[in-house]
Amino acid sequence: MFNTFGSIFRLTSFGESHGMGIGGVIDGCPAGLILDEAFIQEQLDKRKPGNSFASQAGTTRKEADKVVFLSGVYEGKTTGTSLAFFVENINQKSHDYMKLAEVYRPGHADKVYDDKYGVRDPRGGGRSSGRETIARVVAGAVAELYLKQYGIEIYAYPLAIDGIYAQDYGELSFSNADTRKYFAPNEEVIPYWDKRINEVRNNLDTVGGIVRIEAYNVPAGLGEPVFQKLDAYLSYALMGVGAVKAVEIGDGVLVATSRGSQNNDSLYKKNKEICYQTNHAGGILGGISTGEPILANAYVKPIPSIAKEQKTVTKQGEDILLSIGGRHDICAIPRIVPVLKAMTALVIADMILLQKRMD
Repeated sequence: MFNTFGSIFRLTSFGESHGMGIGGVIDGCPAGLILDEAFIQEQLDKRKPGNSFASQAGTTRKEADKVVFLSGVYEGKTTGTSLAFFVENINQKSHDYMKLAEVYRPGHADKVYDDKYGVRDPRGGGRSSGRETIARVVAGAVAELYLKQYGIEIYAYPLAIDGIYAQDYGELSFSNADTRKYFAPNEEVIPYWDKRINEVRNNLDTVGGIVRIEAYNVPAGLGEPVFQKLDAYLSYALMGVGAVKAVEIGDGVLVATSRGSQNNDSLYKKNKEICYQTNHAGGILGGISTGEPILANAYVKPIPSIAKEQKTVTKQGEDILLSIGGRHDICAIPRIVPVLKAMTALVIADMILLQKRMD
């Protein structure tokens, strides 16, 4: 059972969508870190259902998502011991899922859970629910607090929703993205995303999109040259979020149609420092950070729970038509943005601690 992420800065998460709640245990967090619980709650609020960032794209489920730290902190500082936390579920409607206990939902992990375990929790997807990401956001916020002492800043925002690219409607400005609806990188694209989301909702369907992650002031030298490459580790972390189906680092798939003379990042000397003129590599070469901004794109699939009728089968193999009710997002993009940011913070914090141990 792989419920733990990280080598030194490690998160072990637990809980189900319709269980008592979601929680986690963080091991390896250095002692003496000021645990800014207001900052951590703020990051969690950006992910929670019913928030203003998701607006009409989000589920109608209402949850307070109040995080409570159970251990590992004294007088506002971490003690270096296990940092345990818990978020209670208070607005479950499990009866919405009872009719699905004997049905395999298209696009969901229902059948593969049965294949693997022989039993599954049908209520909201159980462990495969998006609510599991609560633990990631809390741990990622703790990691961000640790990274602040290095001046490392991480930004995440949607590049596109359902093929509508923000860059086509105005200049991208990620610095204020976390104050806008959808975490949009500009104001101009928001009405177009609103219109598309409403059209899709009226058509009883869902949409996906692309999220951009950027990390600044990451020191050079993080990552290993073979099996713990920084780009491989970051891709693993982002792909570990349920709805993500592809990850690009730097120029990503475009390098396949580029030339070496175009793709190489030339070097030059500036104020006694050696710098890169471009950043096609996305801040990582040979699996090791270059000191340039780390750039990644995550491709997010449409929410599989749709009200439109789909063909499927029961556990007994009976053909049926299924229309999924209940409360679901129309698009995962707004609420997945803080999750992907959190996973990036976990990776960089872990890599820094690995490097410090090696040093």
